[in-house]
Amino acid sequence: MSNIADLIEAYILRRLATQQDGKVELRRTDIADEISCAPSQISYVLSTRFTQDKGFVVESRRGLGGYIRIVQIPINNLVYQDMIEKIDAQTDQGTVRSMVHCLLQHEMVSSREAALLMQVVTAAYRSGMRAEERVHLLKSLLLTLEKFS
Repeated sequence: MSNIADLIEAYILRRLATQQDGKVELRRTDIADEISCAPSQISYVLSTRFTQDKGFVVESRRGLGGYIRIVQIPINNLVYQDMIEKIDAQTDQGTVRSMVHCLLQHEMVSSREAALLMQVVTAAYRSGMRAEERVHLLKSLLLTLEKFS
């Protein structure tokens, strides 16, 4: 038999799966009644199993008329955002090339896209481009990839 946390998680995931936009709004009392659990158990599940690093954003308001809004973020977007945050003026060419390799390895870009990215990265570091311009270029590339993934 599953524990209460597993049942709550499964309930929320089922409700999310029925939504095409990857977003669901629930009420704690409805979940508690459906599963026969305490609202604190729902809070525990939300804080441990529906975290940002697992691809979820949770907005919660307690009290009368309160709700829980859960939005599922595609994992690819999290990867791109993490890479974008790591690129700064001190980021070296090897690090950026490793990022491109990681995208290729996880099939987030095609081999053709990876080859083009590698050429742009090489040119950006060899051309004498100012660090600020290079950072802007690299972040723009990743934002574009994220948008079209």
